[in-house]
Amino acid sequence: MMGKTGTGLLVGASAVAAAGFAGGGWALRNLKTYDRARARTRSAGFVEKQVSIDGSTINYAAGPAGGKPPLVLIHGQAVDWQNYAPVLPALAEDFTVFAVDVHGHGKSGRAPGKYSAAAIGTDLARFVERVVGAPAVVSGHSSGGQLAAWLAGNRPDLVRAAVLEDPPLFTTLLPRAEKTWNWVDLATTCHAFLESGETDWTAYSFAHQKLWDFFGGGAERIVRSGLARHTKHPDRPITLFFMPPSWNDLQRATTAYDPRFGEAFYTGRWDEGFDHERTLRTIEAPTTLIHANWTYGAGGILQGALDDQDAQRIVSLIGDGELVKVDSGHNVHGEQPARFTEVVRAIKARLR
Repeated sequence: MMGKTGTGLLVGASAVAAAGFAGGGWALRNLKTYDRARARTRSAGFVEKQVSIDGSTINYAAGPAGGKPPLVLIHGQAVDWQNYAPVLPALAEDFTVFAVDVHGHGKSGRAPGKYSAAAIGTDLARFVERVVGAPAVVSGHSSGGQLAAWLAGNRPDLVRAAVLEDPPLFTTLLPRAEKTWNWVDLATTCHAFLESGETDWTAYSFAHQKLWDFFGGGAERIVRSGLARHTKHPDRPITLFFMPPSWNDLQRATTAYDPRFGEAFYTGRWDEGFDHERTLRTIEAPTTLIHANWTYGAGGILQGALDDQDAQRIVSLIGDGELVKVDSGHNVHGEQPARFTEVVRAIKARLR
């Protein structure tokens, strides 16, 4: 996931700050949506496994086998494979699904020497070769969409088709990246944490989210309350009943996230050896770009992964590219699971 939020979450946060508290059913939905989705995923037959690739552990969940085309799902920054839980049972009806934890996330190993798109892409290619065992449809969200593009461009023998879900192609490149939400929020927070000498990443990241700028005078009380609960229950994520399900799932996954991964976006290391334009020009597989909502906020900061011009540029560079706009925040598979599933299923008709 590129940064901690998309436009929809920012708008929602502002509304919550203005409206105050709501009913118990809404709160329960915000806190339990992903728990219920994970339960449905287990019931659908997904099993968590691990494999060592070039000395690094990759954790992943595999869906039911049965002769269906393989689908590899690559999550975005600061979450993990479980973030796909709202769509996994439906996708398993059409695909044999492999949802990975990227290095530095979830139960995969921390490998700071590999926190670049090229290095992780190389390990994911080996994962497809060794674990999937056949060319696959590859779908990635946000920074995972960059990885899906890297795979399609650099290992075309392993990618039958690609779905790029709101990927920050071109917008993670410095100096432009400094005017994006990810850079001013998560990347900067990761860098500041590592420089601070602090040791509690969960508390630090919660307290320093730029999202609190939208809560005005109420932010201090929210942060103070969240940190107090964290002190009492340090092993639990800091969730909030009035925040959307995708935000609360992010808080769950943040506890296992390596902030050195985020710092790679701050320094630009993430893009070393990753030529975005060249990669897109070399993609031969049918590719769908999912473009979510975006806006430019105060100071010209891009709130979202890419703007309309970026989206048009990406599709124009891909030989068999299709653009699908979705009225959603950045996390399309979480906010619009039925629409996301529909887009992924549709690409089967374009397979060669």
